[in-house]
Amino acid sequence: ADLANLVNEAALLAARRSRRLVTQSDFEDAKDKVMMGAERRSMAMNEEEKRLTAYHEGGHAIVAMNVPAADPVHKATIIPRGRALGMVMQLPEGDRYSMKFKQMTSRLAIMMGGRVAEELTFGADNVTSGAQSDIDQATKLARAMITQWGYSKELGMVSYGDNQEEVFLGHSVARTQNVSEETARKIDSEIKRLVDDGYKTARTILTKKKKDLEALAQGLLEYETLSGDEITDLLNGKPPSRDDDDNAKPKAKPGSSVPVTKKKKGDEGSGELEPQPQT
Repeated sequence: ADLANLVNEAALLAARRSRRLVTQSDFEDAKDKVMMGAERRSMAMNEEEKRLTAYHEGGHAIVAMNVPAADPVHKATIIPRGRALGMVMQLPEGDRYSMKFKQMTSRLAIMMGGRVAEELTFGADNVTSGAQSDIDQATKLARAMITQWGYSKELGMVSYGDNQEEVFLGHSVARTQNVSEETARKIDSEIKRLVDDGYKTARTILTKKKKDLEALAQGLLEYETLSGDEITDLLNGKPPSRDDDDNAKPKAKPGSSVPVTKKKKGDEGSGELEPQPQT
């Protein structure tokens, strides 16, 4: 179903671009739309917001490229998609059915990378609320590590449920107590420890790689979207090549499936017509 959706989306993009064939570019754009959401180019962002977003996303990407275990960075963009002002997409190199501990801790550091980049570049007083989703995801991952996957020496390899309240018409009517108050405090403490460790790792990486962060942020401000290979080239001092053949050459008119008829040479008066192949 996902593959069919991707193919259909690519075909729609090709049709909108007046192409008879679906190209690799159409599939790439369709994949981005399916995985990251539709572009919102109509959304007006001022230069300050673009700059903040560029450093935020640059922080995610730089940390992802320097932690012990992470999926390769596939693309970074500061074009708003869905509800996000920008995004860094990572893609695994193969199917994965589980995660190692170092992959989880690396993921926590990556999530903290955007917030740390803002702090290092603009100061603590100018940090935005853009890390809300990152903090939420990091907290959920850390909670699962502690309460479901047994990654806490303090709490051991025990599965802990959440204390839940049943709400009716806005009022709490019942409470399910799955863990004691003391255990709940220990869980919260362990979650905070994991998230704080991720934050410290991200800060260490970005402090050492501040020049790379600056280069990537400036690249995103100039090109808006960079692939993983382009990011690597940019950090090695090679700017992305954006040669657009459509801009260099006049655009050809959309082709037609109906052959063009043309008179034979020497038979101008005969009225006979011969179909000509399309180029």
